[in-house]
Amino acid sequence: MHDPLADFRLEGRVAIVTGASSGLGARFARVLDQAGASVVLVARRADRIESLAQECENALAVAVDLASPDAADAIVAATIAHFGAIDILVNNAGMTHVKPAIDESVEDFRHVVEVNLVAPFALSRLVARHAIASERKASIVNIASVLGLVGAGKIPQAGYAASKGGVVNLTRELAAQWGTAGVRVNAIAPGWFRSEMTNDTMFETEAGQRVMARAPLGRPGREHELDGALLFLASDASSFVTGQVLCVDGGWTAI
Repeated sequence: MHDPLADFRLEGRVAIVTGASSGLGARFARVLDQAGASVVLVARRADRIESLAQECENALAVAVDLASPDAADAIVAATIAHFGAIDILVNNAGMTHVKPAIDESVEDFRHVVEVNLVAPFALSRLVARHAIASERKASIVNIASVLGLVGAGKIPQAGYAASKGGVVNLTRELAAQWGTAGVRVNAIAPGWFRSEMTNDTMFETEAGQRVMARAPLGRPGREHELDGALLFLASDASSFVTGQVLCVDGGWTAI
């Protein structure tokens, strides 16, 4: 019988992780590394990703600002030059402005959408082009959010919610376009996990505590509780899964 756990292994695969300098992105990079993949660490803070690269078995640090128009080209070029292939892309980098929509500037809204939605599209497009041209199967994992599926209101962030809603349906559309070419596209929609972005908005505010407490499991997520979802979607364990959004939220979107 085929070993069902073997499909989760990533030896011989090359994975790009954006937003790898801290929080969930750094965790994702470590998980993919431990599963056997070579990992490209992408973020603005060069010192952090270079330090993380030293912890990994086989990693490359690429310091870029994803809001830059040539960022995607630079990431893909560096990856191909160093590893010769791309098999996995984790579009994790993101930002937000927590402010009532009536006060949120159009400039701030546009910048959030640029980083959270336009940048993942630009990078996904280049990764798909490479995979199709080289006839390699590829898995793209977009990190969306429960706020891409529902509104929260009490933690006002219209630009973030709109961008993550875009990521959810971009995932479906790219999956529909690229499936026959062997490129799978799925998304993880995390609930409340501690990170640099959520510390001040969720974990340190009364309103945030109330929002998180709505989950049927009654608590925020723990760092390791996204590991399984990531490995499932990145690996051959999900070889017949595409266009899906996997909520890892303690049941928050179920009620």
